[in-house]
Amino acid sequence: MKRHQDILERLAKEKHLEVLDLCEILGVSAVTIRKDLKFLEQKGLLYRTHGGASLDNPYINERTVIDKEKISVEEKNGIAQMAASRIVENDSIMIASGTTVQALSKFVQPKNKLTVITSSLNVVMHLIHDKNIEILQLGGYIRHSSASVIGNYAEYILKNISCSKLFLGADGIDLEYGLSTTNLEEAELNKKMLKAAQKIIVLADSSKFGKKSFARICDLSRVHEIITDNGVSSSIRKKLEERDIKVTIVN
Repeated sequence: MKRHQDILERLAKEKHLEVLDLCEILGVSAVTIRKDLKFLEQKGLLYRTHGGASLDNPYINERTVIDKEKISVEEKNGIAQMAASRIVENDSIMIASGTTVQALSKFVQPKNKLTVITSSLNVVMHLIHDKNIEILQLGGYIRHSSASVIGNYAEYILKNISCSKLFLGADGIDLEYGLSTTNLEEAELNKKMLKAAQKIIVLADSSKFGKKSFARICDLSRVHEIITDNGVSSSIRKKLEERDIKVTIVN
């Protein structure tokens, strides 16, 4: 069927599609589009998500930081470089775990003094040689897959901390489900980080949109800005901006 082919061709270009957008583009009802998506999913050609469809399995399996570092390298570096421009003089920031936020540490150039709180061991190793950066390494159990800490010790420290910005990564960004990650304990730590920061900036390449992972971090209403690459669809960008989330696209 031509409509099915149109859906698959658009999905190949945009990575994620919304049901309502397909209704408008193809001139059919939401009921028809949902039937189309169900049929195509049964054929193994796509995955249905809440309100749309994706080429990637929305329930992401956990991968090691070494594996993730090899994916979308150019996009992640561009996102990280843009994020670094958000750091101001004498700033205090928090950097969570994940390869995109980890890449941020390569581009940090402190204006006078900078305080960095982080759960990531790799972030510490990138920043440790700069004497203008004061580092607070959160303590706890080490997740081997992400080279970051989790657990009650890190969460306890965060109860007594306030910083200007949290740079947060995610394995999934879904308009309804919100931000999510593969590990429940990491999600819990991220929630404590959210409470300790005045501004939440999410760093994520476009492949993360339209996906849900195992552990939910927060609703998108908590997010102030998302920095991503130009692979994100104009439809998703518009819907995020309608929720007063600043979307910064790195070309």
